[in-house]
Amino acid sequence: MPKMKSHKGAAKRFKVTGSGRIRRRQSHRGHLRLAKGKDSYRRLKGEADLAKGDEKRVKRLLGM
Repeated sequence: MPKMKSHKGAAKRFKVTGSGRIRRRQSHRGHLRLAKGKDSYRRLKGEADLAKGDEKRVKRLLGM
């Protein structure tokens, strides 16, 4: 049986922590920055945990 390949689009967007949780980037930071305001833009900084409902699907895409 050949090896399973991970979904390359998902592999670039998600990161698995040491405890097995999946982290994602915050959305709405790409462009149109001046329309957002500094407080909301700063709040979108960093990474967030993936929702429980999406975790199973993303783990399958990552080959876990």
